[in-house]
Amino acid sequence: MDFIHILGVQTIQHLQNNYKEYNSFLSLMSAVGDPRNIFSVYFPLWFHLSHNVGTKMIWVAVVGDWFNLIFKWVLSGQRPYWWVHETHLFQNGTKPHLDQFHITCETGPGNPSGHAMGSSCVWYVMVTATLNFARSSCSSSVRSFQRFHLLRSVLWTAFWVIQINVCISRVFIATHFPHQVLLGLAIGMLVAEAFDHIPCIYNASLKLYLQVNMFLLSFAVCFYLLLKLLDFDPLWSVAKAKMWCANPDWIHLDTTPFAGLWRNLGALFGLGLAVNSGMFIQSCKGKNGCNNIFKLMCMAANLTFLQLYDLIKMPTQSEELFYLLSFCKSALVPFGVIAVIPYCVHLLIRDDERKLS
Repeated sequence: MDFIHILGVQTIQHLQNNYKEYNSFLSLMSAVGDPRNIFSVYFPLWFHLSHNVGTKMIWVAVVGDWFNLIFKWVLSGQRPYWWVHETHLFQNGTKPHLDQFHITCETGPGNPSGHAMGSSCVWYVMVTATLNFARSSCSSSVRSFQRFHLLRSVLWTAFWVIQINVCISRVFIATHFPHQVLLGLAIGMLVAEAFDHIPCIYNASLKLYLQVNMFLLSFAVCFYLLLKLLDFDPLWSVAKAKMWCANPDWIHLDTTPFAGLWRNLGALFGLGLAVNSGMFIQSCKGKNGCNNIFKLMCMAANLTFLQLYDLIKMPTQSEELFYLLSFCKSALVPFGVIAVIPYCVHLLIRDDERKLS
C-alpha cells in the first residue's frame, strides 16, 4: 500500500500545482457528488416523474451508503491529508505538502469514497431510468432506433464525464487517494445494478421498511461492537482528522460514520412512512398521477421547501442528540416530498376546480 499511497500523493500534488485555477469548478463537482444531494435535489425531482425511480433512488442511496460504512470499517483506508504527516516514508525535509480546503477534513476512513460511490449509484439510476423510458416509447423504425442509440451514447458519455470529474475533485482536495475513488465508483454502480433485480421495494409495506431499518442498524452496531471487542477502534479516523486538519472549523460532526448511518436510516423510514400514508394515496395515486401541472407544482414546492429546510442547523454540543435529530430531520424529507406537500397541492387544485365549477 505504501507505493499506492506515494503514487496517490504525487497525483494530488500534480493536480494542486497545475490545476489550481479550477478550484471552484472542482469544489462544485465535489458538491455534485455529495450523497446528501440525493435527498435534497435528485429525489424530489425524480419521484414525481416516476414513483418507482424515486423509490429506487432512496433505497440505492441508503443501502449503498450503508455498504460504504461497512467497507470503510473493514478496509480502514487512510486519507491523504493526514497520511502525509504520519508516514515514515519521507524525511522531514522531503515531506510533501498538500493543500487543504474547507471540504477536505472528513472524519471517516477514506476507502472507499462515499462521494464517488453515492454519485455513481444515483447517476446510474437516473441514466438507466431515462433510457428505459426512451426505449418504451421507441418505435420500430430505423430512425427511431438511431435516435435511441444516439441518446444512449450521449447519456453514458455525460455519466462518465460527471463521475470522472467528481473523482478528480475528491483527489484534488486531498480527502481521497485515487484508488479509493475508483473503488467507490465501481461499488456504487454495482449496488445500483443490483436493485434492478429487486422489484419488491416498489410495493414494500411499512413493516418491511421497519425490518430493513432494524437490520441495517443492528448489523452496523453489532459489527462496531465486534471490532471494539477485537481491540480495534472503528472511530480511529476521527482523532486523526482532528489532529491534522489545518482548520478546526472545517471538521463537521455530520461527516462522522454514525452521522451518515442515522441520516440514511431516517430517510428510509420516512420513505416507508410516506408511501404507505393516506395523504400519498389520496394525492398521488388518483388522477393526479397523470396530471403534469400537479407534478410540476409538486416539484417546485418540494425544491423550495427543501432549500428552506436545509437552513435549519442542528445543535452539535451532544453527539447523541445530533444523531437523533439527524434521523428525524432526514425522515421528514421524504415524508414532506411524498406525502405532505403533494397533499397540500392536491387540496389547492381541488379547491380551484370547485371554484371553477
